[in-house]
Formats: sequence, structure tokens, C-alpha cells
Amino acid sequence: MSDQQPRTARVERSTSESSVSVLINLDGRGESVINTGVGFYDHMLTALARHGLFDLEVQTKGDVWIDAHHSVEDTAISLGQAIRQALGDKSGIRRFGDAMVPLDETLAQAVVDVSGRPYCVHSGEPAGQEYVQIGGGTAGVPYVGSLTRHVMESLAFHAGICLHLRVLAGRDPHHIVEAQFKAVARALRDAVAFDPRVTGIPSTKGTL
Repeated sequence: MSDQQPRTARVERSTSESSVSVLINLDGRGESVINTGVGFYDHMLTALARHGLFDLEVQTKGDVWIDAHHSVEDTAISLGQAIRQALGDKSGIRRFGDAMVPLDETLAQAVVDVSGRPYCVHSGEPAGQEYVQIGGGTAGVPYVGSLTRHVMESLAFHAGICLHLRVLAGRDPHHIVEAQFKAVARALRDAVAFDPRVTGIPSTKGTL
């Protein structure tokens, strides 16, 4: 697949709550420029790009004076749409990806099927994780733990992928979120990669 053109897409999305611009290259080197107005989310998307080997540019301006929710959600929607567009007809890809990623005491597993049928199963976060605030204070807008599931559901739905994501162990809230983003990155990296043995669409239906 050395003659394959880079799979890129740009998505622009504007609502009364946010304005989002996403540019992705699925065949990149993990380089990124991320600015969502939510520092910890920037950190997570940077990790997603780095470990997925996607080149990613994200610029989001949202109503963060309310909270992070709209900016985080709308960015995830746009990112999912960009991934779906960049994949094209999905000819020659591996389709499935599975990654287990540790981060100190935390262990997360992500399994991906680039199926065209959106689904997300998210489990295993410890009790109270959804209420944790990471970052913020005088430094900026906090990222609330409940947003992780919301990001993954939005990403799966708009990218047209089936995603199973499990936290198998974890204590530190930062680690619990970061391990999940890295696991998704590695699973996606494998799933969208080209397999030289695959001819056409990797489905008995002939479409994904």
C-alpha cells in the first residue's frame, strides 16, 4: 500500500455553543496541534494522536464559561466525523484492533471494529470516577470524569465504529482517563491500518 494516498479529512462544525475545526491524517506520524479550551482534554487528544499515529489539528472555541461539556462533546463529534470521512470506503484495512495499555497502577483495554455500525460499551471505571474534576481551578476549565464515556460514545457513533472499552484496574483519576485514550488510540491504529493480504472491503457483505 506504499502508493496509497494519505487518508485525510477536514470537518468544520458550528453551533450556538461551539465552533470546531478538525483536520486529520490517518497515515500520519502522531503530530498534533490541539486547542479545545480544556487543558486536560487537549492532553488526551494529543495522546490519542501520538499513539494512534494520526496527524491531528483541533481548534475549538466554546462556551467554557458554562463548563467543558459542550466543547468536549462537539469536538468528539467532529473528530468522529473526520475519522469516518478519512477512512473512505475502508478498502484494504485490517478492520479490527485490540489494545491493552497500562499506566502505572491502571490498565485499560480497547477493542475496535470499523464496522460502520456504531456501538459503544464502556465499563470498569471505579465508583466516583464520573464525579472527579481533573485540572481547572485557577489554571482553566476542569475536565469532569463523566466526560470520558461521553467522548467515547460520541466518537464511536460519528466514526461508525464498534468500541468496547474496559478499565481493568486503576486508582488515580488522571491515569484512568489517560490509559483509556491511549488504548483507543492503539486499537484504532491497528484497525485502520492497511493489510497487504486484504483485497477490497474486509466484509462478507462487501461494504462497511
